[in-house]
This record gives sequence, C-alpha cells and structure tokens, in this order.
Amino acid sequence: MALIDVKIPPLGESIVSGVLAKWHVAEGAIVKKDQPLFELETDKITSEGTAEVAGRISLKVQPGTEVKIGQVVAVLHTEVSAAVGTAPATPASGTTTEAKSAASAPSTTSHPSSPAVRRVAEETGIDPSTIPGSGKGGRVTKGDVLAAAEAPKPEDKRDEKPAAPSFPAAALPSAPATVSSPAASGRQSRRKLTPLRKRIAERLVQAQHEAAMLTTFNEVDMSAVMGLRAKYQDDFVKKNGLKLGFMSFFTKAVVQALKEVPAINAQFAGDEIIQNHYFDIGVAVSTERGLMVPVIRNADQLGMADIEKAIGDAAKKARDGKITLADLEGGVFTITNGGVFGSMLSTPILNSPQSAILGLHAINDRPVAVNGQVVIRPMMYLALSYDHRLVDGKEAVTFLVKVKQAIEDPARLLLAI
Repeated sequence: MALIDVKIPPLGESIVSGVLAKWHVAEGAIVKKDQPLFELETDKITSEGTAEVAGRISLKVQPGTEVKIGQVVAVLHTEVSAAVGTAPATPASGTTTEAKSAASAPSTTSHPSSPAVRRVAEETGIDPSTIPGSGKGGRVTKGDVLAAAEAPKPEDKRDEKPAAPSFPAAALPSAPATVSSPAASGRQSRRKLTPLRKRIAERLVQAQHEAAMLTTFNEVDMSAVMGLRAKYQDDFVKKNGLKLGFMSFFTKAVVQALKEVPAINAQFAGDEIIQNHYFDIGVAVSTERGLMVPVIRNADQLGMADIEKAIGDAAKKARDGKITLADLEGGVFTITNGGVFGSMLSTPILNSPQSAILGLHAINDRPVAVNGQVVIRPMMYLALSYDHRLVDGKEAVTFLVKVKQAIEDPARLLLAI
C-alpha cells in the first residue's frame, strides 16, 4: 500500500503561508486524479489544491487552519486507486473489500460543487449536473452556471428582446459572504478576516497614506460606441466567437492616452521616478473573496477581440479561484467599473504603486446640450484618481479628455489621434 502526501503547493516566492479555508472532500472519500481537494487563501490569491493521484483521502488539518507552503495536510491511500472511476465488470481475484465498496459508490468520485456553484445554482434554478463543466476534470464552475442561466431557452427565442447595453460580466456582483459565530443576542455575528481581505484592507489604507491622491471628473457620451456595438455585434460574434463589450474600447482609449500623457504611466520608487514604456493594463474584477486586478499584457499590441478574450479569461480565472500571482503583477494602470453595480459616481483608490486609476460608472440617459439643443443621450461619468506627487492637474485633465474624445469618436482609436 502506497501513501502519498498532499502538500500545500508553492505559489510564489513572496507567499510562505495561508489558511486552508475549506475542504472539497470528506474524510475517507475516494478521489480521482486532478480532483480539487481544498481551497487555500493567502494574502494575495485564493487557489485550489488538487489530487496528484487517485485514492482514499485522510485529512490531517481542520478548515480554518493556518498552514505553511510544503506542509502535509492530507494523505492519499492509493490501494483503492484502481477502484476510482469505472469499475471492471468482474473484479479481479484478491480485490479487497474496501476497494469493492469504493467501486460501488460512484457518488464519492463525482466532483463536488463548490459553495459558489451551489449558491448560483439555487439563485438561478440551474441544476449543475445538467450542464458541461469547463473546469479541471470537467468540473462545473460558477461561470458555467451563469452562462447556462443567461442562455435563452428554446421556447423563449421568438419573444427574445435585445439585451440592454451593459459591461462585460467581468465584475458580476457577488452575494454577501456568509457570517458565522452569531452572538448570544442574535443581533451581531463575527467572522475572522481572510488573509486576502486583510491584505486588501492594508493596501487600500497604505495607498491613501503614501500617495497625494486627487480625483478629477468628466463625462462621456456613449452614443457612438453603443452605435458601433449594435451595428457590428453580430459580425464580431461570428468572426471571434465572443461579444464586443465596452471595456475593450476603454482599454484602447487608456493606452492611447497613456502614450500622449506619459506622466500617468510612471511610478515612485524611493527617491526615483520609474517611467514605464509598456502598457499592461489591470482590469478590476469583483469576486466572492474580494476585488482582484488581473493584468492584460501588452494591451497596445492587442486587437479588440484579443482584449475581450483576455478580459473574459482573466475574469473567469479570478471568479473560479484559478488566478495566479503572475496574472496580478506588473500592471501600470487600472480600470475599475462600478457601473455594473449601478454606481453613479465614485473616487477610486489607487492600486499602488501605480500612479492613476480610471473609474467607470453607470450609463444613464440624461438631457445634455448639443449644438444649442437639449437632447437625451446615454451618458457616463468618468473619474480619474491620481498621485499628485507625480501627476499635475493639467496632465490628469488632459488624460481624461483624451479618453473622452476617443470614446465619443471611436475612429480616433483606429487612426491613433
């Protein structure tokens, strides 16, 4: 009988420990190779640990325990590995009683639904067992359930109406985290900060203490971009297999503005100023575990379809807990979209050490003056928060005006003017 240790995997040089937040399997369960076993929360990312081999698992630590990289948290008994999956029609002689029991219990070898999947399934009425999974080993993810819920039912297609313009589902709102340890009165409850939420809090306070933050505002008429999307959406989907969203327009507009106002693409490093000459753009994503900012690499070299795919892939990894440190590091500028939650206006906080962040907001029809006439247009407020130590007001306003001009006249993005 072989015993295989299940260890906390290395996640990067800067991560030495984390909290084993939950087990996806029960004590004594039969697991398959590559099946998710546990969820690990660190101060930077949340990741899953998977089984290297098939076998019967013996758990060594309780959920909520702080563990170190390389620590053994479970043991896999591989004597039952042959029983995992499809059992042979006629058991070989000498098969142990334990192995026979494992082979006759298929429910223990199926992928358990994560809490996020179960919650979304309850909200949408979608049965996860009826949809194909895109996760490792065919596991159904939260994104799979959301996609199934958004897909039109065959009987509804005749009455289907065009969807209202919206941002990509990169920052879908999540349900409030479940609280625990209710007080005796029932009026309060307490829960311990996760390492990730604690780190987010520290970084937000650090950004406000260390930078001379200032925010400037503008508004943008979304008519032109919305018209382009409506005109070319079907052709875009046919060619690329994904929808054209607003975020790719803003990403392109930001890259162009960074080229024209390079002070925004710089950062402090002690008594030096580092000028960046590349354009890795962070796109904030809301997850159940907190806000994450995966980075779209070399956005200046990507087409609209490439940007949409990169954003969609990064958002899915973040929501599914598959995000890595490499996905989050190295951004020079961040775009955050509070509009998906209905936010009218906000002052976003810097994503240190970056010197600026652009906040997008809800699109609302408002009366505006155009050529001396009052007309109704789909308007959005833009907010640029920046570090005044590096960026002067003139540069910040110029940057925001460049973004506004590119969105209101998207031909500028094609001509780079």
